[in-house]
Amino acid sequence: MSATVEFARMNGLGNKILVVDMRGRPDKVTPAAAVALNADPQTEFDQIMAIHDPKADGTDAFIDILNSDGSKAQACGNGTRCVVQALAAETGRKAFTFQTVAGILNAVEHEDGTISVDMGKPVFDWNRIPLAEEFHDTSRIELQIGPIDNPVLHSPSVMSMGNPHAIFWVDRDVMSYDLARFGPLLENHPMFPERANITLAQVTSPTSVTTRTWERSAGLTLACGSAACSAAVSAARTGRTGRKVTINVASAKPPAALSIEWRERDDHVIMTGPAEWEWSGSLDPSTGLWSRDGTREAEAQ
Repeated sequence: MSATVEFARMNGLGNKILVVDMRGRPDKVTPAAAVALNADPQTEFDQIMAIHDPKADGTDAFIDILNSDGSKAQACGNGTRCVVQALAAETGRKAFTFQTVAGILNAVEHEDGTISVDMGKPVFDWNRIPLAEEFHDTSRIELQIGPIDNPVLHSPSVMSMGNPHAIFWVDRDVMSYDLARFGPLLENHPMFPERANITLAQVTSPTSVTTRTWERSAGLTLACGSAACSAAVSAARTGRTGRKVTINVASAKPPAALSIEWRERDDHVIMTGPAEWEWSGSLDPSTGLWSRDGTREAEAQ
């Protein structure tokens, strides 16, 4: 078996993604390889999307998702769009069904190049998000940061889109908050036994929300698809918007948007947005040693 596999450096709304082709192999991208790749500025990433042979009938691939610290992730909507674009370019197909540890994802590439991913149903039960305490209504829970009589952030909507999310509603520019300071405190708050993705959300119209996210195990991120879905669902659930909104991702460069629909007929969340190929190369999934297509010089950490 060759030591190296092909990979592509891609982005989904600025979210830095490495799509790694592990098909036909029994091994996996190791946590050590993920940490080494993330330590190199040229291969730094938000998530690795490792494509494996399908495990379930009726699926096209199993997607193993790794965070930049080498830990496993349950879901990555922006990364899933990148996988669709890569496989569509390879096969000429437009529709795919993937299996992840969070469940089955269906996705399709449209004629305009945008990609829709069916992210499944949101989860609101406190013990399935999960939370450390029981809350009958998770659309607003008791949690705040800052002075008791004047908290900076408070009363988030919490839910799971395959991974836990807390949406804090704010009434001014999301970029004006020191999320780099608050993010790690909230991600690791005792309320979240599996930690959580922390999103600031400002409703700007009945059909639009602006967000910024501190991503679990990744930190400040340019974009997070599952967070965008969670913000859209939570906005509709709390009566701030309807069930179809534009999520403007303030931290994306350049600023960009996702279309999110929380379908009434089946409660599924459909996320539509772009994906972009940047460059390709080869890497060793056990060590993270890599080379870029067109060069023979390997890079390692």
